[in-house]
Amino acid sequence: MRKWVPWLISAIVLVAAIAVAAPWLYAKFVAEDDAPAASVSTEGARPASGAVDGDWVVAAGSDPNTTAAGYTVHEILNGESVTVVGSTHDVSGTATIENGALTAAEVTVQVATIATDSGRRDSQFRGNVMQTDTFPTATFTLDGPVDLSGVPDDGTVGTVTAPGTLALKDRTQHVDAQITVLRSGDELIASGSVPTVWTDYGVQPPSLGFVTVDGNGSIDFLVTFARG
Repeated sequence: MRKWVPWLISAIVLVAAIAVAAPWLYAKFVAEDDAPAASVSTEGARPASGAVDGDWVVAAGSDPNTTAAGYTVHEILNGESVTVVGSTHDVSGTATIENGALTAAEVTVQVATIATDSGRRDSQFRGNVMQTDTFPTATFTLDGPVDLSGVPDDGTVGTVTAPGTLALKDRTQHVDAQITVLRSGDELIASGSVPTVWTDYGVQPPSLGFVTVDGNGSIDFLVTFARG
């Protein structure tokens, strides 16, 4: 029995060392800032064709303006902040423009398909955090008209503010979304980032030992509309 004591002591020391070093190892070699959420790009943009008035539907778009939506949060690791971006291309919706003003719009995101670079994180997000089996979607609904007359038709961008209601999980909140808009050919492309306090929507940011998630973040979108 005595001959096993040194091995036992070594094993205990090794386990303790791993426990102490794990946060540092994770932050140093595993955790990395993700690329920021996509925003409207004017690469390859063309002058708009035709009037902006009419009915529009969410389309897949194409690189670099591929339709996507999701979230940005920060993971806090022993005081170090790591940016995490999750996104999905499962976005649908419609918009109506009359006399140069956006008069109606609704965009729905399939929350259950939002993914990051970590399957373990995504499993936690879909299960305990967002309960996507019960609340599979998030929806933005326009609450009032938005003047688009200042949006250029020459392939450059303009900025507007869209008042709306964001439904996420089991809550709804009024938001004023700052949106960058590009008219290019037969497409209408919009992107934005809505600052969000997760508990406003009944979402409790997880805390998993040495990794915790900031209570603030953003809901992000880049949506390409085609004529309906």
